[in-house]
Amino acid sequence: MAAATIDFRNPQYYINRELSWLEFDRRCLSEARNKENPLFERLKFLSITASNLDEFFQVRVASLQDMVNAGYKKKDIAGMSASEQLTAVLSATQVFMQQQYYTLNRQLIPALEEQGLVMVRDLDTLSKSESRFVEEYFSSNVFPVLTPMAVDSSRPFPLIRNKSLNIGALLVRKETAAPGILGTGKKAKKGAKAGKDNKDNKVKYEFATVQVPSVLPRILLLPRTEGEPRRLVLLEDVIRQYLPMLFVNYEVKCSSPYRIMRSADLDIAEDEAEDLLKEIQKQLKKRQRGDAIRLEVEKGIDEQLRALLMTELSLTDNFVYEIDGPLDLTYLMKAYGIEGFDELREHRYAKPQLVPAFPAGCNIFDEIRKGDVFMHHPYETFDPVVKFVASAAVDPDVLAIKQTLYRVSGNSPIVAALARAAENGKQVTVLVELKARFDEENNIGWAKALEKAGCHVIYGLQNLKTHSKITLVVRREEDGIRRYVHLGTGNYNDSTAKLYTDVGLMTCSDPIGADATAVFNMLSGYSEPRFWNKLSLAPLWLKDRFLYLIGREQRHAENGETAHIIAKMNSLCDPDIMEALYKASAAGVKIELIVRGICCLRPGIPGVSENITVRSIVGNFLEHSRIYYFENGGSPEFFAASADWMPRNLDRRVEIMFPLEEPAIKDKALHILQLELQDTVKAHIMRTDGTYDRVDRRGKELINSQLQFCEEAVRQAKALRSGKDNRTFVPRQPQESQE
Repeated sequence: MAAATIDFRNPQYYINRELSWLEFDRRCLSEARNKENPLFERLKFLSITASNLDEFFQVRVASLQDMVNAGYKKKDIAGMSASEQLTAVLSATQVFMQQQYYTLNRQLIPALEEQGLVMVRDLDTLSKSESRFVEEYFSSNVFPVLTPMAVDSSRPFPLIRNKSLNIGALLVRKETAAPGILGTGKKAKKGAKAGKDNKDNKVKYEFATVQVPSVLPRILLLPRTEGEPRRLVLLEDVIRQYLPMLFVNYEVKCSSPYRIMRSADLDIAEDEAEDLLKEIQKQLKKRQRGDAIRLEVEKGIDEQLRALLMTELSLTDNFVYEIDGPLDLTYLMKAYGIEGFDELREHRYAKPQLVPAFPAGCNIFDEIRKGDVFMHHPYETFDPVVKFVASAAVDPDVLAIKQTLYRVSGNSPIVAALARAAENGKQVTVLVELKARFDEENNIGWAKALEKAGCHVIYGLQNLKTHSKITLVVRREEDGIRRYVHLGTGNYNDSTAKLYTDVGLMTCSDPIGADATAVFNMLSGYSEPRFWNKLSLAPLWLKDRFLYLIGREQRHAENGETAHIIAKMNSLCDPDIMEALYKASAAGVKIELIVRGICCLRPGIPGVSENITVRSIVGNFLEHSRIYYFENGGSPEFFAASADWMPRNLDRRVEIMFPLEEPAIKDKALHILQLELQDTVKAHIMRTDGTYDRVDRRGKELINSQLQFCEEAVRQAKALRSGKDNRTFVPRQPQESQE
């Protein structure tokens, strides 16, 4: 079939974005089920799947629901309408959550019990001493915090906060209780016959709810004697056990925990907003009041109680999830921190190591002048980036610092350094992106603090998110003004820099320095230069640049030359990019994609994508870097970027792609890509139908790319401490096995 006759936009060649995302969460779940992982690491991965799913519902499912309500008919690239997508996603989520709780109940809880950690769900089985402890804890610590809320003619159904854990109950006044049908407080919580009793005996039940306080630990460790298993109970089970104490004049017929998810999309009319900061602050208050889009309840919940919650929250059955276990599995991240089980955690991954180009005590500007520095986090420490800003803040020769901030840590040393620089009289300009989802409130706080310190703060651009990662330091030196620049693929967040894999470049190249100045002039004013030297920006022409680079490989293939693309990113769903990749593949270009999350392209379609492979690595660290390689007829070009191949990155965000040009840096970037393509331990290979399989290890060396990067960083740091010059990167040679 000739390429000219192929309809590369055929919906059959594409995968729905939302279903592809669910496949990513399944890959995270596979790590929770993987017995090769230490047990507490499996708990952590299960917690991550729950956190991921929460955000997915708040944003993506909420958006689909809005489109359905608005009567939106346009189909996605896979040929699915919004209604079809919503139905498919809700159905797939039901299956996925069943898999989550099967993993918890059938695999992890029994394994924990074997290791001496027992979760007690039925508090009636506690020993006398344990019961006294729990009752005292409830009376002293929990009861004073609780606020029971009844619903009747004078008290409407209360606002149930987004993602909060609550306990709903059906009550009956003691004086009107029909004899023989009301249990005691302890037994009533297990009952599931309120609806039937109401029908047969005409008992009028009233509804009440109480929020499980998030200010208290959800996990309560019970006292034990030496040598006995560690036992724990959950806060919601403690509250249910003593629920009658909150409703003294009532019998508690039944109770059940429940949790709701609300839409978290902010509806900001930026064109009409006079003050973007105030508008976002106003919208943040509405997030807790957004439409409910998921209700989680306990399996076996009383039918009348379930129906009441559905009615009050305006939800239908397909938005309700009956849970066979504790609601909100993110609590497992707290269980990960329980002391005394150190052998059940991962210890093979070394802490971030020194960057060879920056020996201890060095002057960071002197080292950058020796040559460009390429860093690979978290294997190499993020500290030089912090030091870059901190040194500039106190350096008397530094005149100005300019930086973009998308997400920063709660106690950011970078923000502190920027404030200190302004207080020291330097010209400090900071673009704080207020529209960084779920970080809006945090960023508003930082923006105000920076303004107070004397920084010039830009609150993002109208109708665009500034997602680029760039810092410019202008310094006065003996030979004139010199510009130092840091460019990266990750956020200026010193906390997540220990958990996410990212790359960054430090340079004092004149062409990049000039481009960096142009970037900030464009962000702070209306200046757009006539030409750029090295950087490519979205939404101006970055997509066109990518399309040109892909098309160039296609032309090399059509001319009989070797053509090869390796692209590593978080997500791939831009229709124009995918169509270009299909055309290049059909022309004979070898395309190897490393895509952590969403991938809407189908590999392996005869005549269309048979030259494309897709792999995803889910491991100890979150893969976050974006690196792009183009063979270019034997003169390879390398780039790193803040942008994925997604419409939002290429069309609706300010993003930066920067070249990697020094030979040693190219070698290091290629090594990163090649080692991940060789991974046989943490890699999953995408099939044409959109599902993923683990690599078939038979006859292959066991390669865990993340672990190997750690080992290489340790060796480089040791060489640095021994006094050897390690600016030139030397990759590890293959070994028989590392596990």
